[in-house]
Amino acid sequence: MNSTWKGSERRKSLRDQAEAMLGDIKAPETTGNPAEVMMHELMVHKVELEMQNEELRQAYSSLEEARDRYLDLYEFAPVGYVTLSREGLINEINLTGTVLLGIDRTKLLKRRFSQFIAPQDKDRWYRLFLSMMKNPKADAQDIGLELNHAGGTSIHAHLNCLPKMTSDAPTTVRVAITDITQQHRASEQIEHLAFFDPLTNLPNRQLLKDRLHQALAASARNKQYGALLFIDLDNFKTLNDTLGHNIGDLLLQEVGRRLLSRMRENDTAARLGGDEFVVMLENLSANPENAAVHAQDVGSKILAALNEPYLLEGHDYRCSSSIGATLFYEHAVAEDDLLKHVDIAMYQAKHNGRNTLCFFDQAMQVVVTGRAGLEADLRLALEQNQFILYYQMQKNHDGQTLGAEALLRWQHPVRGLVLPMEFIPLAEETGQILAIGQWVMENACAQLKRWENNPHTQSLHLAINVSALQFHQPDFVEQVQAVLTKTAIDPNRFKIELTESIAIKNIGDTISKMHALKNIGVSFAMDDFGTGYSSLAYLTQLPLDQIKIDRSFVRNIGEKDSDALIVQTIIGIANNLCIKVIAEGVETELQRAFLEQHGCLQYQGYLFSKPVPVEEFENLIKALG
Repeated sequence: MNSTWKGSERRKSLRDQAEAMLGDIKAPETTGNPAEVMMHELMVHKVELEMQNEELRQAYSSLEEARDRYLDLYEFAPVGYVTLSREGLINEINLTGTVLLGIDRTKLLKRRFSQFIAPQDKDRWYRLFLSMMKNPKADAQDIGLELNHAGGTSIHAHLNCLPKMTSDAPTTVRVAITDITQQHRASEQIEHLAFFDPLTNLPNRQLLKDRLHQALAASARNKQYGALLFIDLDNFKTLNDTLGHNIGDLLLQEVGRRLLSRMRENDTAARLGGDEFVVMLENLSANPENAAVHAQDVGSKILAALNEPYLLEGHDYRCSSSIGATLFYEHAVAEDDLLKHVDIAMYQAKHNGRNTLCFFDQAMQVVVTGRAGLEADLRLALEQNQFILYYQMQKNHDGQTLGAEALLRWQHPVRGLVLPMEFIPLAEETGQILAIGQWVMENACAQLKRWENNPHTQSLHLAINVSALQFHQPDFVEQVQAVLTKTAIDPNRFKIELTESIAIKNIGDTISKMHALKNIGVSFAMDDFGTGYSSLAYLTQLPLDQIKIDRSFVRNIGEKDSDALIVQTIIGIANNLCIKVIAEGVETELQRAFLEQHGCLQYQGYLFSKPVPVEEFENLIKALG
């Protein structure tokens, strides 16, 4: 009734307005003429219709304006609007959404929305979308994702997702996409300022402590030692006072770069403030002594790097540093205490004369100091002629001396006779093995030449050991040829012993070099056979003249059946391949007899002679006739 009443009231109002507009026409009740009455009614009705049509036109115009405003708001909203089918396909998208994804609307429709989600975020999106399909009456859900733009860039976006279900249509999901890339970058910048030093871009104290906390937890899990190195630049204040803080800042930035260049990817270099830096090394070793050696090596490289000259706005500057070091393991020492320990050790390094490294732990300091001393002495050994060659004879089953193996010894003026196991690993690690190996080759060949003038030794063969670093030099063949030419020896009496690990490191390069040297008469032996990567596949490829059975197998002949079986197998392989076989470490007649019985007819070991200096070796040869 209410609507009917409103409709009648509206018509009455229209009629009143129509009559008011017809003020010049007399009302019918005043004239009494029926024709005039009819004419008046017709005119009033006409005016009413015209007024109704005007209202309709105005209403339609208002609807069009409202529609245009809605479309403008929808299309050009600062938010991308997307409607997805239950299969995750794009059914609708506004203009802003197409801009965010970088593709025209016609090419976006019916494409899978997940194609535009960065790989690392896809799983989270799938879980959210499936949950909305299972529960279409759920409330709107928010998610942050990285979206890929068709132009190859990406944006960080916030998505508000609302499932919609109607009785006559399948469930859809309406997604509102807000570009939050700028906010994300601002957040990253704020975080960077909170955890990184703005001058060097290295982690600051806060981030270092956080990473140290994680490193201690990791150490507890994997039982590996790590180390902290506290680095303080020597005389930095003087630089600031004389050349200015801007030059000091340039130095700090260059120090930061040099520290990063000397570190592994998983290590951390941080600036605590001023001229103080800390380097954290993880997963060094399960053995504390080895871990200390590794830390010392890194520290030495850092000292050397920071000692290199700096060019600071035209100023040629040199700067040394003092380093304090300490190991960490599990949670044995608190984080703050570890930082105190390296700080104390650093001051001890300054007290020791600067430009050096000092360990906080005295026991580790002894290990590192001893190794550093050995390395320093090793560098002097060649130039001070401290190396000598010992010779161990090699015999056959008839007791005939076939030759010898030249074995390196270090006659230190204070340490006494230093055996290879004590200094060869260090020489290989520091690269000094190249010069030492060259010395061994030259002196062994020179000795072989001198033996040509002695009737007791002129038919002997001589073998030397060659390291991996030395053998895999590109010009190794040329080096050997040069020595052979210089000493003018018979190459057929010169033998090179290689370990299995050397031979298979680069099998193609190894075979090429061996053939090149065999073409001029040099022979090859495989040393320590059976202890490394023994494989018939590569053994048949290498042009070997001899296989040496390792002493570890020979030692257990008569004691371990398994080792005796290995020895028999090696002898059988060598004989089948027409390769001579020699056993090293032969110490008893029982071992020699077993070897001869099973086809090994050449021997080397204490049963015949220990390694001795050349004079004693020659006397032994002479005494044997």
